Amino acid sequence: MEKLFYYLFTFLESALSVVGIRATYEEPRYAVVERLDRGVEVRAYEPRVAVETDAKGQQDGEAFGRLFRYITGANRGGARIAMTTPVETDGQMIAMTVPVEQGASGTMRFYLPRKVAEAGPPEPTEAGVRIVRIPQERLAVLRFSGSAAPEARRQQSGILTQVLDAAGKRTADPPFFMGYDPPFSIPFLRRNEVAARLPASDT
Repeated sequence: MEKLFYYLFTFLESALSVVGIRATYEEPRYAVVERLDRGVEVRAYEPRVAVETDAKGQQDGEAFGRLFRYITGANRGGARIAMTTPVETDGQMIAMTVPVEQGASGTMRFYLPRKVAEAGPPEPTEAGVRIVRIPQERLAVLRFSGSAAPEARRQQSGILTQVLDAAGKRTADPPFFMGYDPPFSIPFLRRNEVAARLPASDT
């Protein structure tokens, strides 16, 4: 019954996100410290924890599958981790946050909530999946809606790069994508973002 409840609840939350309702999702904490042209924000993020795997591209279904299996039991202890609100399993209250990060460097990440990070997330049991700890950092972020196809991501990354160049800001790495909604969400209600990490010297 618990397993059935878990999958029904996850399905319901996914269905709500189709129409842009994501109020129950936890996001990594950040503060907007500067606003640039074209709606670009410079955000100061607190340290956070993610589960990560290597990806062949920005729409790598196999990479997503490995991470999804982690939150549905492929971890030491077999804890199920809801993609939205917490589900209690074996005394553990665990959830996954948004966004899902897809890096140009060939990685995909699911961020984990603060309570899980503080308690220590369960270790992955599948090869190629790892827990990573990200220190505090600053990201330059451009939000957009609509399609998150590779061409749209490239176009928005180009805008972000132009804005940062005009502001005289260097980036530590190429822009990457952060997705907050499933691909079947209504396009104009989606929250998509492209982001670039700023050098540590700028934090």
